[in-house]
Amino acid sequence: MKYALIAILLTGLALGQGTDPAVPSDSNSGATPPASQAIPTDQANAQKAKQIIDQAIEALGGQAYLNITDMKSEGRAYSFHHGEPNSMGTVFWRFRKFPDKDRVELTKKRDVIQIYNGDKGYEITFKGVRDLPLKDQLEPYLRRRHYSLDIVLRQWLQQPGVALFYEGQKVAAQKQTEQVTIMNNKNEAVTLNVDINTHLPVKKSFSWRDPTDKERNVEEEIFDNYRPVQNIMTPFDTTRVFNSEMSAQTFLTNASYNQGLSDTLFDPQVANSSKRH
Repeated sequence: MKYALIAILLTGLALGQGTDPAVPSDSNSGATPPASQAIPTDQANAQKAKQIIDQAIEALGGQAYLNITDMKSEGRAYSFHHGEPNSMGTVFWRFRKFPDKDRVELTKKRDVIQIYNGDKGYEITFKGVRDLPLKDQLEPYLRRRHYSLDIVLRQWLQQPGVALFYEGQKVAAQKQTEQVTIMNNKNEAVTLNVDINTHLPVKKSFSWRDPTDKERNVEEEIFDNYRPVQNIMTPFDTTRVFNSEMSAQTFLTNASYNQGLSDTLFDPQVANSSKRH
């Protein structure tokens, strides 16, 4: 159970999936745009927001960042409950192939595996393959993937009807930043804080309304300890916050890009067969 929880938290951190993500049903109707809508959508404001976003993409690596096809990483992940750590953490190995494939291997034996492929999710253990629960695990993962930094910068900005809002200088994660909000044509919004000096993303946040209790939830990711990997600036430390309480942290020890990962890595039946041999 501990490893399943960490895997759920882990797969929402760091870079998201590439383009054309599967989106849970509540992400289209439940998203609550931030107060930035009140800012006049004049041309100068939008141009300032675009300038900051363009600087962030360039700081991340420009075309090298935009052309990522897959990523391998490893490190240690920690989960939290009401802002307090609830485990000693676990080591992980993660493989992602854009646009919509993700695999996480947990424990030193790498004997707990979670695979996300399109809009499906699976867990493989010594008991075999099982579908991940829709409400508790799969939908939260798909929602975080849809609002991920990678999706926003590599997909949303290419869509018609996107609106950009510059919101001035703000302090985020104890850094001076420029704040912009990106809103797509479905009125889904992501707010991005960009370091005023390095132009790297410091924090990303979005909100959504729970379809059951109608409560508004705010999810944030804080990116830190950037290091260059194959000309791509990669955050080795990522913290996730849910409704103002820390919910997860990951610390990478290694990362690499464009390794030509095979689609079979993301086939749950192949993964299950490999565990039995």
